[in-house]
Amino acid sequence: MKILNKDRLALVLICCVAAVLTGCMSTGSRQKFVSRSLTDPGVKTQKQLVDFFMASRPDADRDMVNRMAGYYVSEAATEGINSDCAFVQMCLETGFLSFGGLVTPDMHNYCGLGAIDADHRGERFPTEQMGVRAHIQHLHAYATPEGVSLHNELIDKRYKWVLPRGKAPTIYGLAGTWAADKEYGAKLDRLLSRLESF
Repeated sequence: MKILNKDRLALVLICCVAAVLTGCMSTGSRQKFVSRSLTDPGVKTQKQLVDFFMASRPDADRDMVNRMAGYYVSEAATEGINSDCAFVQMCLETGFLSFGGLVTPDMHNYCGLGAIDADHRGERFPTEQMGVRAHIQHLHAYATPEGVSLHNELIDKRYKWVLPRGKAPTIYGLAGTWAADKEYGAKLDRLLSRLESF
């Protein structure tokens, strides 16, 4: 059967379009949307969180970052909090674990809990995991309504001061509440947008 030049051109165009669409779909599947809701499950793996962190701060202690990412994934899953949002909030609050403000690394305070001024430097926790747990619990108070209980024993001393409970179901509600900075939600959003490519 003889294919006319016009038919051959149409067939080539169809094949090209199919190849482009297939390529877009396969590369697009790597980039996963990260929810901005604090109670949606996180979608990024421990490794993806580590890769994101190390891309921003290559000189960091990778073993420590790996431990921290693991704590964020497991502690957030236990309390029904979005580990992606919590992890990037830790990155924002600590300058990717550089610290430099009122809170020092030995405090294991990864979200600025109680850090107000030189006389009120913030809460202290005995281990990295307990610091992450307190952070997740504080997000739980902001994100969930009264009546939604914690699974782990309460260690966040400031949990009871979040009133009303559930006042920030998304990262955007943390602006002007968790932090005085009105751009706080937008800053978290930008970090989450970067995380989506990992």
